[in-house]
Amino acid sequence: MANKPTYTSPYELDGRIPLRQAIPLGLQHVLAMFVGNLSPLLIIMGTCGLIDGNGFGDLRVSLLQNAMLVAGLITFVQLYPIGPIGGRLPIVMGTSSGFIGVNNAIAGSMLAGVAAGTITTDANAGIYAYGAIMGACIIGGVFEMGLGFLIKPLRRFFPAVVTGTVVMAIGLSLIPVGINFFGGGGAGVKDFGHMWNLFLGTVTLIAILVFKHAFKGFPSIASVLLGIVAGYFVSLVMGWVLPNTFEADGATYTYAYVTQWSKVGAASWFALPSIMPVAPRFRMDAIIPMCIMFIVTAVETIGDTTGVVEGGLNREATDKELSGSVVADGFGSSVAACFGVLPNTSFSQNVGLVGMTKVVNRFAIAMGAGILVLAGLFPKIGAIINIMPQPVLGGAAIVMFANIVISGVNLITKEPLTGRNATIVAISLGLGFGLGSATAAQGFMPQWLKYVFGGSGIVPAAILAIILNNVIPKDNPA
Repeated sequence: MANKPTYTSPYELDGRIPLRQAIPLGLQHVLAMFVGNLSPLLIIMGTCGLIDGNGFGDLRVSLLQNAMLVAGLITFVQLYPIGPIGGRLPIVMGTSSGFIGVNNAIAGSMLAGVAAGTITTDANAGIYAYGAIMGACIIGGVFEMGLGFLIKPLRRFFPAVVTGTVVMAIGLSLIPVGINFFGGGGAGVKDFGHMWNLFLGTVTLIAILVFKHAFKGFPSIASVLLGIVAGYFVSLVMGWVLPNTFEADGATYTYAYVTQWSKVGAASWFALPSIMPVAPRFRMDAIIPMCIMFIVTAVETIGDTTGVVEGGLNREATDKELSGSVVADGFGSSVAACFGVLPNTSFSQNVGLVGMTKVVNRFAIAMGAGILVLAGLFPKIGAIINIMPQPVLGGAAIVMFANIVISGVNLITKEPLTGRNATIVAISLGLGFGLGSATAAQGFMPQWLKYVFGGSGIVPAAILAIILNNVIPKDNPA
């Protein structure tokens, strides 16, 4: 008689847990990042004019499929490193929204160049612009890998007060994203902020809190997944008993809570990924700003890695873990570009999920990576997840993103919050995060500085924290 397998706890990094636990725990990580993994790609394809109406429907489907596949594969590399590539930590990878600003700028510059005749190409202008982004991503990913190997000498610039500030800035920058989901998808959605959407997001949030604090065992650690399932079910009921459409601006629109099942029927059952669906173009005017952004994302990855280790394992990240995570970021971004996908980096929303549930088991996260790979090979799986109403995701996102802020607070307060450290945190968040997130205040900045500041406030907060930590004298011991 075969020996029964020995299982470990979901709260332990290594070892196996039963599949009946591992699969749903991995699935909730997929649900936390699925829309965010595809949204940046949709935005940049739109900027480049690669839309259905222009005859690029098949290319769009291929790129979205590749985005899911690559996210799963690179997550496996983070969990189970290939040499120095990977942090061996419960980090989920996906298409980074942090690059949207610089990619939009690159695309706009390329399109303008083709239109003015300063750039000569036989390709479609949008395809050329997208190819320039892919070429810059390949080089930028290699550049970030080099940064990852230099983590040890750079580590002294990232004490707890600095990394904690970065983690807090990451969480604060994501909370508005969660609120946009909560309200139905953002200001561009016609029913954004409608009471039915707010009701659905609230139901999801309350369900998560009930499962988390009123139950023990599996319902508690899988509270995000169960809350999302509950919200999904309520959205179906709402679609059956409430009006599905509303009138606005002389047109008819569908409420955000209505599930578009026709999209599942239209999706293929199986499709192989395509390599190099868009030929990369290597242009220095695209590569330089992209490399600046890869410095930024390396800082964010250090913050994410610190947040995962602090929030899930209650200790500081080692040099090897930080280096492996950043190297995997760069490696994943270069590989992603070969599949026509934007840079792949650590996903902050999953950091919040780890901090909330304390589930760090790599085998459980690997089940989520496997689901992403399957979603990339079997488009119907991805379609089922993709039609989930955004208020449902918003109810979960608010809880997870706020937990990232708490992880940052825990990091900062690991040491006494002296006057010096309080000043570092206050100025970095007040001036750095505030100015970085208020894009209107960046109106007269030179373009290269706008690339650094971006639109999230994470980078200037990190830069200020590093500078202040090195110029403000240490507090004298009492």
